[in-house]
Amino acid sequence: MELEKIKLAIVGLGYVGLPLAVEFGKICPVKGFDTNKTRIHKLKAGIDVTNELTGEDLNQASLLEFTDNISEISECNYFIVTVPTPVDNQNRPDLTPLLGASKMLGSILKKGDIVIYESTVYPGCTEDDCVPVLEQYSQLKFNEDFFCGYSPERINPGDKFRTVSTIKKITSGSTPEVAEVVDGLYSLIIKAGTHRAESIRVAEAAKVIENTQRDVNIALVNELAIIFNLLNIDTQAVLEAAGTKWNFLPFRPGLVGGHCIGIDPYYLKYKAQCLGYHPKIISAVRQLNDDMGRYVVAQFLKALIAKKIQIVGANILILGLAFKENCSDLRNSRVVDIVSELKGYKCNVDIYDPWIDPKEAVLEHGVDMVDQLKSNHYDGIILAVAHNQFKEMGFKQINELGKSNRLIYDLKYVLSKDEADIRL
Repeated sequence: MELEKIKLAIVGLGYVGLPLAVEFGKICPVKGFDTNKTRIHKLKAGIDVTNELTGEDLNQASLLEFTDNISEISECNYFIVTVPTPVDNQNRPDLTPLLGASKMLGSILKKGDIVIYESTVYPGCTEDDCVPVLEQYSQLKFNEDFFCGYSPERINPGDKFRTVSTIKKITSGSTPEVAEVVDGLYSLIIKAGTHRAESIRVAEAAKVIENTQRDVNIALVNELAIIFNLLNIDTQAVLEAAGTKWNFLPFRPGLVGGHCIGIDPYYLKYKAQCLGYHPKIISAVRQLNDDMGRYVVAQFLKALIAKKIQIVGANILILGLAFKENCSDLRNSRVVDIVSELKGYKCNVDIYDPWIDPKEAVLEHGVDMVDQLKSNHYDGIILAVAHNQFKEMGFKQINELGKSNRLIYDLKYVLSKDEADIRL
């Protein structure tokens, strides 16, 4: 790759796009584009509200410029699309952001340009759904006038060790020559190396099954936890014992949220159903994992009753709202399921999470948070997310938040077996 010929635009500056833009911005001119004007304003001021990158990280990308003006990226010849691919309220793929980005790029596309998608999709989406939009709005012909690539993101929000440059990257292109160009582009920043897939469809499928596989494994452990609870056996003790075998996979039970594991299997399921096949395992896994919030609340309420704690009007504290520990990502957090269930039983619910902006909690999930914890106030405490701050609090400080007759439910094994009243 000749750096002086690269004019790159990253479209979408969220958890995926921003780290990518920063890495490229260290070596070649990059335009970081996002339609969110507030986001652009803060990034220009050196502030990343996701807390994934510091101001120092942003300053290291001396060749990176931020913009919300489409005309400012029109001279670029490489476009990497990193917009969200959510599901709707029926768990069907919502391609609105992806097709909107394609429409926008189509309006500025030129001969010889390459559009690379990173958003997680079902196999065939790039060429069957996005390319026609690019052709329609550009009036150019695919694989003659412009080209496409697909390189699925592998960003792990909150992970300060496995960063974008240290994770091996799958690459692909719409022709063998373009595949080589796309691979060369990413090779400029990916220290861990690349894997060139034989086609865009293969690359799309590889990405969507990565998280589907994790979903299946977590569902198995969740079901085992339900069984072991019925048998009055501690799940963690069982997993630790089984984990002494060299090939036992170290999965743990819990809520399955986030923008990847809790979403991606629905994309594969949708595509399979379009082809006349109803996936049995994927469907069962998604139902089981989506139901875990209700299961947790049922166990919690039974335990409250056993301690003769009145459910209606009970003061409940939930520690953690983010979808995973030590990050501020609220997307598809299943802790919200617990909140909703408890409020349905007329409990008074306080939510505390030091990683989350209260305004974001209202915007994303319509829930209010507290910024201070009350001593000797709560009938029940649910440790929902294993943030380091909660681990540092330890049993003594957490216990002091509860009344003399209180219940602690530890979903994430933050406390020892003897300190928690119940565990998942």
